[in-house]
Amino acid sequence: MNVGVLGSGQLGRMLGLAGLPLGVQSRFFDRAGGQMNGSGQAEALPAPAAAAGPCTLGSFEDEDALCRWAQGLDAVTYEFENVPVGAARVVATVAPVWPPPAALEVSQDRIAEKTLFNRLGIPTPVFAAVDNLADLEEGLARTGLPAVLKTRRGGYDGKGQVVLREPQQAAWALGAVAPQRRSGEAADLIVEQMVPFQRELSILAARGADGACAFYPLVENEHGAGILRLSVAPARGLNAAVQGLAQEYARRVLQELAYVGVMALELFEMPSGLLANEMAPRVHNSGHWTIEGAATSQFENHVRTVVGWPLGAASMRPARGAGAMLNLIGSAPDTRALLALPDTHVHLYGKTPRPGRKLGHVTIVASDHGALESRLAAARALIVASAT
Repeated sequence: MNVGVLGSGQLGRMLGLAGLPLGVQSRFFDRAGGQMNGSGQAEALPAPAAAAGPCTLGSFEDEDALCRWAQGLDAVTYEFENVPVGAARVVATVAPVWPPPAALEVSQDRIAEKTLFNRLGIPTPVFAAVDNLADLEEGLARTGLPAVLKTRRGGYDGKGQVVLREPQQAAWALGAVAPQRRSGEAADLIVEQMVPFQRELSILAARGADGACAFYPLVENEHGAGILRLSVAPARGLNAAVQGLAQEYARRVLQELAYVGVMALELFEMPSGLLANEMAPRVHNSGHWTIEGAATSQFENHVRTVVGWPLGAASMRPARGAGAMLNLIGSAPDTRALLALPDTHVHLYGKTPRPGRKLGHVTIVASDHGALESRLAAARALIVASAT
């Protein structure tokens, strides 16, 4: 089987590596110049995915190049949700694209995304579309303060958003999030209620073309400076009712979109239940622990679904009652020191170090959360020391 991946980052790399033992060959298509750095400038290959298969460089607007690249592929997927929907639809004329472009489209617009959740009976924080200052002031009357003003499209790892705590910050916030807006031009933003959640959770779910679904244990996530730092699975103190509710919400989205592949649904845990934050129509950073911690990793299950093969179990591996993922951001400790820790595994992406950049991750598994915490503390100490 031959699978094409739109994008050439670390998620594509791990998808390609997961496919190799199954006899699935991957090839990648990305914008000319390869991966974009934090300044919006193109960096030369090798991109992370180059270790897992050949990369073709071009433009996502070049329909002929996309169609040539897709020839002979059994299926196509994507490894980041900002792939232009038009490019996915062009490729779909040559080979099946999973998840479907409709899922990609809805995930790229935070208004469309939250509107979909609400239509499916999935609660979200209160939100409103913002195109100008009057919209923002009206929206704040609905959401209350504090609130978060975000771009409707794009933005990741905390980029493209600001927190408003006072009404007089409205004009400043509008200029901060949409600084290039010309006079009279729609700002194309969303303002959301900032909810006092207990913790952030995510559920990874996989759905096959036959409608079969598999759900991984809910993951507890910790962020710093808008970037995911730690994921722990199962979430500490998790009860079956919360797991079941998260699965039901994910199932509704999967079924509505006729989804095929792995999806992440990010959630806020509240005293009253769960609120949906956003979805990612792809494998997800908070699911990296599944490589060593689950019976079937998120990457293998994604490959299985897009080529039409049966799903693997999403449960924890035997004798592994807890797992965690630590992102390596900006710098990485000595690999030898990390590997000296029990049940610790290092994944490096082949990227040039830079402040704020995800260079790799560490996964740690243990029999229970108690054992996991001591191993996490040791790994964190090494990571902190490497950054100073």
